[in-house]
Amino acid sequence: MRTVSGPTDRVVIVGAGLGGLATALHLAGAGRQVTIVEREAVPGGRAGRLSRDGYEFDTGPTVLTMPQLIAEALDAVGERIEDWLELTQLEPAYRAHYPDGSALDIHSDVNRMAAEIAGLCGPREADGYLRFVDYAGELWRIQRDEFIGRNFDSPADLLGTGLLRLVGMGAFRRLDTKIGQFFRDPRTRRIFSFQSLYAGVAPHQALAVYAVISYLDTVAGVYHPRGGMHAAPKALAAAAEKHGVQIRYSTTVSQVETRSGRATAVLTTDGDRIPADVVVLNPDLPVAYRDLLPPPAPRRRLRHSPSCVVVHLGSSQEYRKIAHHNIHFGRSWRGAFDEVIRDGALMSDPSLLVTNPSRTDPDVAPTGKHTYYVLAPTPNLDLAPLDWRGGLGERYADQLVATLEERGYRGLAASVETREVVTPADWADAGMAAGTPFAAAHTLAQTGPFRPGNLHPGLENVVFVGSGTQPGVGVPMVLISGRLAAQRVTG
Repeated sequence: MRTVSGPTDRVVIVGAGLGGLATALHLAGAGRQVTIVEREAVPGGRAGRLSRDGYEFDTGPTVLTMPQLIAEALDAVGERIEDWLELTQLEPAYRAHYPDGSALDIHSDVNRMAAEIAGLCGPREADGYLRFVDYAGELWRIQRDEFIGRNFDSPADLLGTGLLRLVGMGAFRRLDTKIGQFFRDPRTRRIFSFQSLYAGVAPHQALAVYAVISYLDTVAGVYHPRGGMHAAPKALAAAAEKHGVQIRYSTTVSQVETRSGRATAVLTTDGDRIPADVVVLNPDLPVAYRDLLPPPAPRRRLRHSPSCVVVHLGSSQEYRKIAHHNIHFGRSWRGAFDEVIRDGALMSDPSLLVTNPSRTDPDVAPTGKHTYYVLAPTPNLDLAPLDWRGGLGERYADQLVATLEERGYRGLAASVETREVVTPADWADAGMAAGTPFAAAHTLAQTGPFRPGNLHPGLENVVFVGSGTQPGVGVPMVLISGRLAAQRVTG
């Protein structure tokens, strides 16, 4: 494994997102002197916080899987996750709502889930689920140990028994084809394949290796930190500071100073120069190249994931037939993905994620009130530069609320006391390439060693961390990227 050359005592990390914080903890545990420079007043990056009229909203991810990876980062400095976060395992992890009026609760307990599927779809479908759990679990174990959890220097690093096992398992076939070997009912096929959109690819285009996302979502367990997802970066930042990491909030980096093929310092917009033996960059990778590093940037053109519109709602209305996390499927399936990913259009019959965190954590809303997080996939700005700044965002939010009312959220519009709409234009303003919070899509050419690496090709002491580099998108992958980035420094 290639590592940073030369001295590595002083490390400056740009960005206090989950990846940057995980890197800081691993490096602090290894005895490095670490400074984080963060432009916002709080940690978290995409996992930020919005406070409005007594309501508290998570601005980024709402689904937490594999909290063991948070524990791993804390363990690097001798801390226990139990001392920093109060976690509740969600049961059900999700509730899937289908256009025929049926619903399916997703439980992490395998026997309970098999019974749930048998009751809705029949015993043959439940048997398929049990076979899927065995398959996806083995897929996760192979990828975790030999692919996701290690640094790659070249595609040749793929060679080995793990790759052969994945080939033998059909992991490089299409995801929907593989899912079809276990499930026949369209309802189960949807709930165990929609997660490929997190990786920026439709199920009929994604590789079967991404069945591991479904495994983490539906089998490994989904958790909620008390106080919301933002509690996780707050905990990591506090633990880092306890162990000597300096975090400079409300400080914007203007550029990385370089000399003779090395980064020598980080310069801030208020005129400070922070010397560094190593610089770790947590901003979205294409934006880091564009805004912080000297030219030339890589000539490779990345294909980015779809984006999304998020509507944060503070409401006086409670809905008893929903769970903490809800997937509302439209009648359209493949056509909906084609609209967003191929055609650059808004979903005409949208499938939506609705998260209701106040159901589990009442403190995030005023007494008797509720918070709702509504996410609708949309095209990214590279594919479709829609007029989000011209009022489209508010009009589309109105449409989404109306759609939810049609799907059972009666009186939602009238109950809203506060609303915030986040569009691809807002993601772009926050420094995300192509206006998407989901980074480069996980196509075959942008996966594993083919994804942009975490070592700068020309600056020998610049390291990248976050969803734009290896291993990729999602909270678990970003936390792993922090450990991988630290290993590039420590060896």
